[in-house]
Amino acid sequence: MESKLAALAGKDCVPCKAGTPPLHGASLKDLQDRLGGGWMVVDGQRLEKEFKFKDFREALDFTNAVGALAEGQNHHPDILLSWGKVRITVWTHTIDGLSEGDFILAAKVESLPKG
Repeated sequence: MESKLAALAGKDCVPCKAGTPPLHGASLKDLQDRLGGGWMVVDGQRLEKEFKFKDFREALDFTNAVGALAEGQNHHPDILLSWGKVRITVWTHTIDGLSEGDFILAAKVESLPKG
């Protein structure tokens, strides 16, 4: 049986059109529950998670992997790299909020190797 995370990660990000309403309420909660993994919904508008690594090199390698993934999905998160940690922040700029694509990208990031 496929996990909820794997089901999300198996999808591709689809760009939102301007005017699409951002997720809220039960739809937002359902996707957050499916994603899990310590991802936080911030102010109902952003997804965020900090990943920890043993050193700068591992954090940089992860950052590069996230960048390549984001390019492939044409969905680009904010990435903050510092020694031993990487913070990923995802949202859909077009709608200034969260869409299913944000959760799909976060699920794909979650399934990347970490070290």
